[in-house]
This record gives sequence, structure tokens and C-alpha cells, in this order.
Amino acid sequence: MTTQRITIDPITRLEGHGKIEIFLDEQGEVKNTYFQVPELRGFEVFCLGRPAEEMPRITNRICGVCPEAHHMAAAKALDDLYKVDPPSAAKKLRELFYSAFYVTDHTTHFYALGGPDFVVGPDAPAAERNILGVIAKVGKEAGLKVINTRKHNHEVIKIIGGRAVHPVAGLPGGMSKAINEEERQFMEKVARDNVEFGLWSLQIFRDIVLANKAYVDLIVGDTYTQQTYYMGLVDQNNKVNFYDGMIRVVDPDGKEFAKYRAQDYTEHIAEHVEPYAYLKYPYLKKIGWKGFTDGKDSGMYACTPLSRLNAADGMATPKAQEAYEEMFKTLGGKPVHHTLATHWARLIELLYAAERMLELATDEEITSPNVRTIPTETPTVGIGTVEAPRGTLTHHYETDENGILTKVNLIVGTTNNFAPITYTIKKAASSLIHAGNVTDGILNMVEMAFRSYDPCFSCATHSLPGQMPLEVVIFGPDGTVVDHREQYTT
Repeated sequence: MTTQRITIDPITRLEGHGKIEIFLDEQGEVKNTYFQVPELRGFEVFCLGRPAEEMPRITNRICGVCPEAHHMAAAKALDDLYKVDPPSAAKKLRELFYSAFYVTDHTTHFYALGGPDFVVGPDAPAAERNILGVIAKVGKEAGLKVINTRKHNHEVIKIIGGRAVHPVAGLPGGMSKAINEEERQFMEKVARDNVEFGLWSLQIFRDIVLANKAYVDLIVGDTYTQQTYYMGLVDQNNKVNFYDGMIRVVDPDGKEFAKYRAQDYTEHIAEHVEPYAYLKYPYLKKIGWKGFTDGKDSGMYACTPLSRLNAADGMATPKAQEAYEEMFKTLGGKPVHHTLATHWARLIELLYAAERMLELATDEEITSPNVRTIPTETPTVGIGTVEAPRGTLTHHYETDENGILTKVNLIVGTTNNFAPITYTIKKAASSLIHAGNVTDGILNMVEMAFRSYDPCFSCATHSLPGQMPLEVVIFGPDGTVVDHREQYTT
């Protein structure tokens, strides 16, 4: 039996590196697919032996795309580790900082990474499927709006976090500094501009994507549809929240399956590994690992903007709530199982982040100098969770009595999605490739399967038990193999 092998390497428009291996049978139909990430990050190992209070500065180096998410998760884990409750102003300042980050991150993905597939077209020439192609389609003014939105929000991040990239302000018990009235006024203006930008972006989505029947058919078609469990942080009213709340999981019918505190995550989540990847595949413990399959009997769950909207009962701000209701009404009600609809959900979240940022920037308490409670308790175990743009992010630390780390476990946003990404890729490839017919446009549509998740492989790859192979092949002058040595290094 002859098997044809198709390799997409590297996969494009993502953070990090990865490849997809597609194997066809004799008839040219998809026999199997493998989603592989060649990167290995060792943060869970090389953080051991360090003082826990260094973690907000260390873990944000995992990734240059979302260091703010790791910074906040680490700071919250330290709050829990030292059993200290930050002042109200500190919590609001953290969430203001985090809302500005969400606007920049979702803007990047829609306009530079995921959006080109719709704005320019899934089968457009590869050289045009990028932000320059988007600007050419929607106009130069759009490009300037995108650039200025990111620029101004990074200024907010720098003011609060101390740096525009790799922030340093988060500490156990709060923040290292407050903001003044002049800074608050600047942040209020940026937030108001963000709200307008969010509304404008949603209108672009309506005008270009929803107005195109071919695009809508692609979104709601079976190729990118899967029924799975959905996870996301919710507030006390079961509304979406990025900074704090309970972790809620709903089943494929939209019914609540679990709702728990971050500190109880090990009672609900376990991790599976495969021999061909450095990835960990989290799954719902109460159901168990059933492989890369969907449905109620599968422990696989998704953790994306669409997942958060499926898991919640609504948005906590008015304009985002209107957009939330519009999406679910248009797509036939909750939950929505169409993976490509994640792009729409991402823009709704961008609008929510902008509105929440405005609420916080106009809060009288936001300029309070009381932004830290000094820890006094002996550290033991600390767990902190935020909703990263790519999924629920959990930092788990354990220390000795001196605060030196003895255990570190990270479930990164994208890590939650590795199983559904693998499933989505295989289903897309099986739906799109027939009789060995493979074009550049088809392969890009296979890539669209993972691109909806906005994966960040640079921070989400880990190996159990923390080892990677080292292989050395020595060739002679004539090209023949003289010697081959292989070992494992920790």
C-alpha cells in the first residue's frame, strides 16, 4: 500500500513554530494527520530553586506576545501563595492594565493573523494573505487605526506595568506603583478610542465577512464544526471576565458541567501526552481521555473567545452584550460549535475589554495610592488564574518555608486547546482533500483550522518528564553515515 505524505512546515500566521503532517491513502483520501510543535520550553523546570517573588518577572519571558497574561497569573498566584488580599485599587489597576493588553492582542490576531483569511480570502495568493493585504482591501486608514490602537494601548501597559513588554509592576499583594490623574486622563481617552475601534472592527466584520455568503457558508459548514465542552472565567453573574472569577465549563448542549475555583483545578483537569509531540493535552478528569474525538463522551474541551462566550451567560458591558446577542441570534443560538466563529467572538471580546477599560479608567478609586498589602504569611502553595486571550491560564507554585520554589506547573492558554486543535485540523483536512487534490488554497484552509484558536506555541509546549532527545549523525566525505549517537538530556 502506497501512502502519500504532505507536510505543511512551517505553519503560518501564529506565534511560535509548528508543522502539520498529512498522510493520504492509495485513493488520495486523508488517512491521518499529525500536528507537531518542535519547540520545548523548560520554565516549569528551570524556575525551581528560585524565589517565588521572581515569577512575575521570569514567566512573562515565556512569550513576547502575551507577557501581560503570565505577569498577572503569576502575581495572582503569589497573592494566593502568601495568603494576601491586594487593596481594591490594586485589583482595579491590574484589570485596567489587563484590559489594555486584551485590546492590543485581539487587534493583532484579527488584522494580522486570522483576519486575512476572510478580509483577503482563504484562497487568495499567499503573498496577499497578510496585514498588507488587509490594508489594501479595507484602506490605508484602517492600517493607521490598527497601528495607533496598538501604540496607545502599549503606552498604557508601559505606564502601569513599568515596561511596554515584559512588565514588572505586579507584586504579591498588589502593584509596585499607583497612577496619577494625568495618566488616568490619558487612559480614559485611550479607552474611549478603543470602544470606537471595537465597534468599527465589528462593522468591518459585518460588511466583509457576514455580507459574503461564501464566507458565511464556510463558517457554518461542517468542515470547521465540532461539538465539545467549553471553558472560561465568569464573574458572580456568570458574565465573561478576563481577570478574575470562577472557571465554568459547559457541555456540548450548553449546560453547566462544572464551576470551580482556580485552586481546585487539579480536581477537574488532567493532562495526557503523545509520543510524537512536546505538547500536553489537558482533558476533563470526570470524563477521561478518549482520544481526539468530540461529543459528550469525550473529555476534550476548548478554551477560546468563542468558548468563553459559550460558557458565559453574557457580557458585563452593554455594547458587548448587544454584539453577543447578535452573534448567537445570527448563528442559531447557544452554544455555537462553528470554530471559525471564534474570529467574531474575538471582536466582541475586544469591545468588552474596551468598555471595561473605560469603566476602570473613570473609577474614582483608580488613582488611589493604596495599591499594595505587604505579605506576612509563610508561603506554601499558590495558584493563580486569568483568562489569557488564548484560554484559561493557570500558574501553580509550591515553595518551602523560605519561599523557594519546589514545584511549578503551568497550564497555558493554548495548552488547553491542543486536543481540539488536533481534532479540528484532521477534520478540516479530511473534508477538504479528496483524490489527492491538494492546492495552496486547500492547505491554507487546513491551516485556518488551527488559526481560529490564535495558538501561541512559544509558551505552551512542555514535555513530561521534561526531557528532549539529542541526536547526532556523523557523515563521511562521501555522504555515508559513519556513526550515529542518541541520548536524552534533561
